[in-house]
Amino acid sequence: MVKKLNAELWDKMHYLFRDYNDRVVHAEFDYDFEIDIDALKTVIICAFEKLPVLHSSFTDNHVSPYWTVNRYTIEDVLTVTEAEEDKVDEIADEFLTGEIPADGRVQMKFCVIFHSGKTRLCIIENHMCMDGGDFKYFLKDFCKNYNDYVENKVSPLAYRSGNRAYTSIYKDFSKRDQKAAQSLYKNINKKDSHAFPLSPSSPEDKSFIARLTIPEENFLQIKAKGKALGATINDILLASYFYSLYELAGFGREESVSISAAIDLRRHLKSMNNTGYTNHTAWMQCKIPELGRDIFETLKYVIRASNEFKQDKYMGLYGLPLLSLGYKIMPHAASEEIIKIGYSNPLLAMSNIGILEADKLALSGHEPTKGFMTGAVKYKPFVLLSATSFRNEITMSMCVRGNEKDKESVSEFFRLFDKNIDSIIAEQ
Repeated sequence: MVKKLNAELWDKMHYLFRDYNDRVVHAEFDYDFEIDIDALKTVIICAFEKLPVLHSSFTDNHVSPYWTVNRYTIEDVLTVTEAEEDKVDEIADEFLTGEIPADGRVQMKFCVIFHSGKTRLCIIENHMCMDGGDFKYFLKDFCKNYNDYVENKVSPLAYRSGNRAYTSIYKDFSKRDQKAAQSLYKNINKKDSHAFPLSPSSPEDKSFIARLTIPEENFLQIKAKGKALGATINDILLASYFYSLYELAGFGREESVSISAAIDLRRHLKSMNNTGYTNHTAWMQCKIPELGRDIFETLKYVIRASNEFKQDKYMGLYGLPLLSLGYKIMPHAASEEIIKIGYSNPLLAMSNIGILEADKLALSGHEPTKGFMTGAVKYKPFVLLSATSFRNEITMSMCVRGNEKDKESVSEFFRLFDKNIDSIIAEQ
């Protein structure tokens, strides 16, 4: 008998997002040794057997979609190759920009690239299964399972496998607050037509990942400057995003612009007990009234907008009951059409995925020497700026389906972004 799994609210929403992005989360780590492939295969298979959604197909029957659990082989999941040093980046990027069809046999894939006695490990997964926050948790659990298996011969099956429903986000609220949160039908995010200056879409467009590394010295200066100015690192990154965008796109200094910043809804949970790997991400619309006289005034606008959201104990929970109702009262196909009318996918967005802990990602005693994670490849005109920090370095990344002209635009954006970060930390 074919086994089926529930399609949860965020599974359906990220399936709807197929019109806006490729729904794939990407991660890459470098190790200074060669991973044991036989052990890796065992650990991968055990993870997939513990988490059947990873080897399932999303079945859209237009009425009530679900996951169909599939048979699979390790070859469906893992690619292993050896490469010359000058080819590693090319092979990694080709894998990372690959797609995972929702109706495919597996929803997570690994690629191991051996080079000069070292390993580059690349992983991609369908955002419908888990967001960047839970992908981080999964990778830490995966590495711990690998180590327990290699070093202690412990069966590598220690993964969270509880509730994947969005409603688990309410479990630590009081009954009164839970009732109030589940009545927040209003969508508080507004439409904004300001967009990143990309060329028109074309069938020849190809996916690419652009990156900017902010070194440790600058990262520590950002932290210190933020403390002095009453700003978080996220506030400073957002301010630089705004300022660089005004410069790049030529927005008028008096124009009001919005950037949607990802909110990790796990902030509402006291623990992750009894919750499976899933999506718990919403959006905070950070709106500034104008560019301001300089980047420090822009930063003040960002701090003010961010603090207004942070003072709300229901931060990020608005609109979820309405989405749930929309999917419940109509067949899935009809729900999608209605939700598209009411839902405004942000043209400009940023997701700070946070810290990638080197010690938690160690394999056989070897911590990664480099690492980053990034969000989905966006389809024009939408863009997402992602950030992760690793060993006190920040990697800013943008995944775009575009052409050479778009690559130049993103490259210029990162040049401006770097310049504006420097102007913040250089001010005495």
